[in-house]
Amino acid sequence: MNLMHLRRFWLSGVVLVAVLVLAPFSFHAERHLETATRIDGSEAGRVPPELATRFRTPFVDRVVLVIQGLPPADSEEGEQALTTIEKALQEEPGVSGVVSRLDFRDQIFLGRGGGTFVLVGLASTEGPVESLVPKLHELERSLQSQLRGRYPAAKLELTGETPLNFDIRKASADDVQHAESLVIPGTLALLLLAFGSLVAALIPVAIGQLAIASALAIAGFLARRWHLSILVQNLSTMLGLGLGIDYALLMVSRFREAIATEQNGLIASAIAARQAGRTLLISAATVAIGFLALLTVPISEVRSIGVAGFLVAGMSVLLANTLVPALLAALGPRINAGRVPFIASWDEHRAARTENRWRRWGKVIVAHPWLAIFLAGAPLLLLASQAARFDTNVPRGDWLPSQAESVRALHSLEQMDRVGMVYSLRVILELPTDSIAQTDAGWNALDRFSKRLASDPRSGRVISLTTIAESDRSGLGNLSRETRRSFLSRDGRAALLEVLPATSVSLNDQVNWVRELRKTGAVALTGVPGATLRIGGIPALTADYQTIVRERFVSVIALVVGGTLIALLGGFRSLFAAVKAIALNLLSVAAAFGALVLVFQDGHGSRFFGVPEGTGSIFPIVPIVAFAIVFGLSMDYEVFLVARVLEARGSGLSELEAIPEGLAKTAGLITSAAAIMIVVFAAFTFGNFLVVKMLGFTLAVAVFIDATLVRIVIGPALLRVAGDWNWWPGGLAAANRAPVLPKEAPAP
Repeated sequence: MNLMHLRRFWLSGVVLVAVLVLAPFSFHAERHLETATRIDGSEAGRVPPELATRFRTPFVDRVVLVIQGLPPADSEEGEQALTTIEKALQEEPGVSGVVSRLDFRDQIFLGRGGGTFVLVGLASTEGPVESLVPKLHELERSLQSQLRGRYPAAKLELTGETPLNFDIRKASADDVQHAESLVIPGTLALLLLAFGSLVAALIPVAIGQLAIASALAIAGFLARRWHLSILVQNLSTMLGLGLGIDYALLMVSRFREAIATEQNGLIASAIAARQAGRTLLISAATVAIGFLALLTVPISEVRSIGVAGFLVAGMSVLLANTLVPALLAALGPRINAGRVPFIASWDEHRAARTENRWRRWGKVIVAHPWLAIFLAGAPLLLLASQAARFDTNVPRGDWLPSQAESVRALHSLEQMDRVGMVYSLRVILELPTDSIAQTDAGWNALDRFSKRLASDPRSGRVISLTTIAESDRSGLGNLSRETRRSFLSRDGRAALLEVLPATSVSLNDQVNWVRELRKTGAVALTGVPGATLRIGGIPALTADYQTIVRERFVSVIALVVGGTLIALLGGFRSLFAAVKAIALNLLSVAAAFGALVLVFQDGHGSRFFGVPEGTGSIFPIVPIVAFAIVFGLSMDYEVFLVARVLEARGSGLSELEAIPEGLAKTAGLITSAAAIMIVVFAAFTFGNFLVVKMLGFTLAVAVFIDATLVRIVIGPALLRVAGDWNWWPGGLAAANRAPVLPKEAPAP
C-alpha cells in the first residue's frame, strides 16, 4: 500500500507541476487561433494561392474601407478627400494595393446615397493578415478625425472577410468571458447543494478550470504549426467546465461514500480511485472517440473542435484520476469542511432519503419495464422525427455580431447597393493554348464568358479584362500594370473575373449558382474545348464547406459508433450493454436535433435565445460537431449507471435487486452532474455567436433528455427486459474478479 500511494502521489505531483507550467500560456493561446475557414483540397481554397503566385495580384487578401458623409466621389471636392485617404493607406505598412474612384473611373465606386469605398489589398510578412486589422482601425479613426474638421458627417468603416473574421474573434472571446461569469457561480451553487460543503464543491470547479487552462495552452502550442480555429476557445471552455467538473464530481462523490465508513483518507482515496477511475476512463474514451472522428473532416473549424475536445477530455480524466485522489487523500474527513449550515444539515438527512426514493423508483421501473419504455420512448421518438427536416444551408437573418464595426460597415454597403464587393465570386478562367491578351480567340472566349455571367439575373456586375477595356483588346495598353496583373496571369492563359452578385440575391442563392457553374463547366460556358474554371470567394467556400460536411457526416457517425462500441465492449465485456448504450445515445442525439430544428430552424421559442425568428436552416457545422460531442457526453451517464449495476451484480445481488440499487447510487449523481452540464451549455446560448448558441442549445437539450427520460427510465427498463443477457458474454465474470482493497492503515 505504501508503494502504491507513493507512486500515486509522485504522479499527481508531476501532473500538478505540468499543469501549473502550462496554465500561464493559456492566456496567450487566442493569438495563435484563426477565424478564417480553411478547407484542405477545396477548389475555393486553391484560388487565393493561384492569384498570389500566378497572377501576383496585390489584392489576394483585401478589405473594404466604406466612406460616407463626404462630397460625391465624382466631384472635385470628393476626389481631394479621396486623395488624402488613398495616400495615407498607401503609406501604411502591410498595404499592398489601393483602388478607388481615383484609379478606376467606374460607376461601381458611386454607391447609392452618395457613399463610396476604397478597396485595400493586404500582404502581411509577420503573421496572418488579420494582424494588420488593428493598425488599419487606428489609421481609419485618424483619417476620420482629420476629415471631420471639414466634413462633420464623415464616417469611415472597415469591412470585408478579414475584418469580419477579426470581429468574430473578439465576439468569441467576449462570449467565453460572459459564459464563465454565468457558469462558475451557478455551478458552485449546484455543487454546494449536492455536497453541502464548500471544500467538496470547490474541488470540481478547480479541476474544470485547470482542464480548460491546460487544454488551451496545449492548443496554443499546436496552433503554431497547424491551423486551429477560434472555436477552440469556446469549446475548450464549454467542455472543460462540463467534463472537468463532472469527472471530479464523480471522484469526490465516491470518496465521500468511502470516507463515511473508512476514516483513513489514504484508503478512502484508493477505494474511490479504484471504483470511479475505471468508470471515468471508459467514459473519457467514448468522449475522445467522438472528437477523434472529427479530425477526419478536412475543415479547419471541425478539426479544431476535435482537437479541443480531445485535449479537454484527456486533461479532465487525467486530473480526475491523479490530482483529485491525491488531494482527497490529503484532506481525508476534512473534505466536509466549510459546511454550509442549512444546506449541510439538510444534506445529511436528504442523502438517505434520496437513495431510498431512487431505489423505490427503480423497483417501479423493473416491475413495469414495457410501460416505462413506451411512456418515455414515444415522446422522444416524436421529437426525434423532427430531425428529418434538418436544413444545413446558410441560416437566414442577420446572425453576425451586430455591435461589430465590420458588420455595421457591411450594412452600409448594403444600403449603398455595393455589398457584392464582399461576397463576390472570384472566377479564374484558363484556356488550354490561346493567350487571352494576345489572340482574338482567347479574348473572344473571355468576352463570351463575361457576358454570359453578366446576363444571369443573379449577377449584379462582372469585372474582367474585357469589361474594363470595353470588349476591345486594343484597350489593354491603357490599363495600369496593377490592373493587368490583377486580372491576367503572367503566361496570359488565365484571367480573373470578379462577379458581384445582385443585392437581392441571398448567399444561399449564390452558393447554388456556384454549384451550377461548376456542374456546367468551362467548356459549355465558353465553347472552348479544354477550358477550365476555378471559383473562389465566400459563396464558393461556403459551397465547398457544405459539400464536405454532408459527404463526411455518415463516415463520422460510423467512426463514432464503431469506436464507442469497441470501447464499451472492452469496458463492460458485454455485447448487449454496449449495443443498448449506443441505441439510447442515438435516440438522445436525434431528439436533441429535433428540438434544435423546432426552436432555431422553425423559430418556436427562439426569441428566448436572442434570435427574433426562425433561421430557416442550421449551420452545416452544427450537426456533425454536435453529434460527435453529444454522443460522447450522453455516454457518461450510461457508463455511470451500468458500472454501478454491474458492481451490484458482482456483489451477489440479482438483476431485480441490482437495477434499483444502481439507480439509488447513481441517479442523484447523474442529475447533479447533468444540472451542471446544462448550466454550462445553456450559458453559451446567450452570447453573440449564433453557431455557438446552436451548439450550446443542442448539448443542453441532449444532456437534459439523456439524464431524465433515457437513463432514469428507458435505460433501467431495458436492463430489466434483457435480464442476464445484459452481461453476456463476460461482464459478470469480470465484475466477480474485481479486486477488493484491504482496509488497513498504511504504515507510517
